[in-house]
Formats: sequence, structure tokens, C-alpha cells
Amino acid sequence: MKKRLIRTILSIVTGIFIGTIMPVLSFSEDLILDGVYAENIPLGGKSEQEATDAINLYLKELSNRSITLYTVNDNEVTVTPEDLGFAWANPEIISEAAAIGHTGNIVERYKTQKDLNYSGQILDIKFSIDDAKVRNVLSEQCAAYNMAAKDGTISMESGSFDITEGQVGMVVDVDASAAGLEDFFLNQWSGQNTTYQLVIKIDTPNGTYEDLALVKDCLGSFHTSFKTSSASRSSNVRNGASLINGSVIYPGEEYSFYDHVKPFSYDNGYQLAAAYSSGQVVDSVGGGICQVSSTLYNSVLLSELEVTERRNHGMIVTYVDPARDATIAESAGTDFRFKNNTDAPIYIDAYTTDDKQLYISIYGHETRPAGRTVDYESEVISRTQPGPDVYIEDPTHPIGYISTQSAHTGLKANLWKVVTENGQTERELVNTSVYNAAPKYITVGTATEDPSAAAALSAALASGDTENVKSTAASLKSAADAGISADAQALAQYEAALAAMNSSEEPSE
Repeated sequence: MKKRLIRTILSIVTGIFIGTIMPVLSFSEDLILDGVYAENIPLGGKSEQEATDAINLYLKELSNRSITLYTVNDNEVTVTPEDLGFAWANPEIISEAAAIGHTGNIVERYKTQKDLNYSGQILDIKFSIDDAKVRNVLSEQCAAYNMAAKDGTISMESGSFDITEGQVGMVVDVDASAAGLEDFFLNQWSGQNTTYQLVIKIDTPNGTYEDLALVKDCLGSFHTSFKTSSASRSSNVRNGASLINGSVIYPGEEYSFYDHVKPFSYDNGYQLAAAYSSGQVVDSVGGGICQVSSTLYNSVLLSELEVTERRNHGMIVTYVDPARDATIAESAGTDFRFKNNTDAPIYIDAYTTDDKQLYISIYGHETRPAGRTVDYESEVISRTQPGPDVYIEDPTHPIGYISTQSAHTGLKANLWKVVTENGQTERELVNTSVYNAAPKYITVGTATEDPSAAAALSAALASGDTENVKSTAASLKSAADAGISADAQALAQYEAALAAMNSSEEPSE
């Protein structure tokens, strides 16, 4: 009887409890509970999509706020968060909001709802910015106010150096400023119009007076001749020398020859001249520039600087010994590069003379022993003879036109560095260069409206006899100039030969 009474009382209490809390828990499982906020945005009674839309609307408002960035000398650049790639960094809070009060047993859910009614629950909205967009703003807009350092300068006048001290500058520290802005938006921004001081750093110039004053010793010098060059090629050599003259390379820096002489264009002082291309000599804007790079290569070798990129020509050149050349090819991206591996700046002095000599010297701080001598020896280790002559029929020129490109012998050569110091001589292999053989190319004009002339020239070409080709082409040209057809010319030649033969016969007895 007593146990039955206890069960009855418990049932009544449970019913009263459930009857009390059920009205409180009578909410849709699909909606966020009242009292849940994202920052100051009420999410209660909203679905997850509605809550997302509400926060996105808030973010759109924030995206148009004004952010004033202070750059060098407090110059101002005003942007919006949208310009910096402003975005919502933690959209997962929507799922967190939707789960509040919807998990656990009925008692836990009841307690959560009562707590929400009493104090609510606020979720933080976190922001992010796009690093690439931030860096673009810093590098483009803010950097416009940078006061870049002015490097010291050095120039050679009448055999002596004139030095100008460098000047310190101030610039926006892009890395530090980008990191600072990211932290600001993630942890500090209140969502209001604001200002932000960018990180400014000292820009130290290259070349203090003390550094440049070390440049006084000739480390290596080399010269080549371009006496046999055409006027246009000679002009290109002089132009290339002027473009590299006065270059200063600081310790550890790499020098690109191509970067200093590009582009190969008329506007940059170049003319059309002969150059190698795919085993043939062709006219190219800038033809002859490789003589400058090759002369510089030899000066670099004698200075014992570190060569980081060098390639030989496809065919042998005449202005330096085999394996001592350095080719440049704009279309193939071929460059000549070297690094300043000394303890001081180096200076390139390049000039040409009226008698077509190219001189390139490298000046710096000499630290090699006084008794040390450096020389380079070219060693040809094999030769390849050119193949048979190659005829090129050119329909853009008339019969009678002939242009000949000389044959090239192929070579394989080593370049040896020979160092003598304290009476001891050491030899070191610098490079092995392979040069292709190339046949004689004979370009023959074939344009004619006379089928007989075309046939005659074709037969001469088929013979492979250069003298026969030349004489046939010359004869056909003379006939064409005189208005005589090839058939008429052949008949005249036949009759002349027959008459000569008859006149040589003895009279019959």
C-alpha cells in the first residue's frame, strides 16, 4: 500500500514537471532559440539560412567602412575592407547557434533555454582579409609615397673614379604591414571607420662611400677586334659596350648581361646585321652583340669571378679562341651571367676605339696574392669537316642572283685555366664546348617566266657543280637582259659551236 502511494506521488510530480517545462520547450527544432546572438545580431527564431543572410548583410555594411592607412611621412591612403579582400572567417558559428538548446536530454535543454532567457549567448564573428589583395594595396597605392634609397654611384673619368655617396630612404615594410593588418582585422577591429599605421622601415642604399672607395684595382681586362665587321655590326658592338659600361655589381649580386642590353630593337640603338641562327648566317637586329658578351666573359674569367650561366655558339666564331665565347639568344632565353664573389663592389668599364677594338675591364678590390698569375688556354680536341654544299632555291630573286655562305668546320674544344702561384702551376678545366659543322650554303635566285631558263638552271643545280651553277645563272641572266629566250640562246650556242668545229676541219684533197 505504501509503495503504491509513493508511485502515485512520483507520477503526479513528474506530470506537474513535464506540464511545467513542456510549454517552455515548445519550439521548432529547425529554428535558432531566442537569446542567441552573433555579435549584436539576434539570431533567435531564424533558420540557419536566415541567420546566414542576416550576418552577410551585416558584413556588406562593414565592407564599405573607411580604413585610412598611414604611409611614409604620414601620407594617407584610404581604402575599404572590401579593397583588402574582407571576408567572414568563421561561418561555422551558424551551425553552433542552431545546435544551442537542441542537444541533450529534456532537462539539459530546459536549463539551456532558461539560461538564454536570463543572459543570452553571444557568438563572435571573426573576419579575415586576402593577403594577395592587401599586398597589392601596399605595393601599389601605399608604395607610391615610398622614399627609396639612392644607391651610391661610381664612374670613371680620365682613368680615375668619381664617387657619390648613397642616400638613406624610407619605405613601407610590406611583409610586416600585411601581417599587422591581418591581426588587426582578426582580433581588434570594432567594425567602425578607423585608421591604421603601417610599418615603415629604413631603406639602406647600396654603396657607401667606404664600399665604393675599394673599387680601384683592375681585376681583369680583355679586348677583341671587329675590324672586319660591317658598319651595322660595328654599330651594334659599340651600342652593346655603351649599355654595359658603368655597371656596378655589389658583393653577392648576380649580373645578367641580357638584362643590360635588351631589347634588341631599333629603339634601343641596334641595327640589322649578320648573326647565327639554326646553323646559318641570317640578318638579325642586334647581330654582333655576342662579341660584347664574349669579351666580357673573358674579362670575368681573368677576374676569377663566379660564372653562373654561359653557353657557346652553335658554330665557331673568329673573334675569340674556341671555348672562350659566350652566346646570347633572346628567343631562346640564353644569357651570360656571373656573380660578384668578392668582398667589394665591382665596376665594368667598356669602350670601343676608332680602329674597331672593343675593350672591357673589371675593377674592384684586389685580394689575390701579388705573385699569382691567371691565364686561359684553348685546346681543340677534335674537328668535324663540313658536308657537301647545299643549294637553296629562292623564288624571290631572279635568275642570276647568287649568295654564298662559307662552310664552317665543327670543333670540340676545352678551355683550361692555368694558375701560377709561388712557382707552382695548376691547370683546371673550365668548359668543354662543341661547335657544329655547317656546309656551304649557296642561295640561287630562280624567278623567271621562261620555262626553258628554269629547266636549264634546274639541270645545273642537279649537277652539284657550283661553277656550273654560277656560269649557267650568269649566262641565263645575260640572255634575259638582252631579251633572248633560253631556247634561242641554246640554239645560238649550238650554231656557234658547230661553226667553230667546221672551221677547224682540214680541206679535202
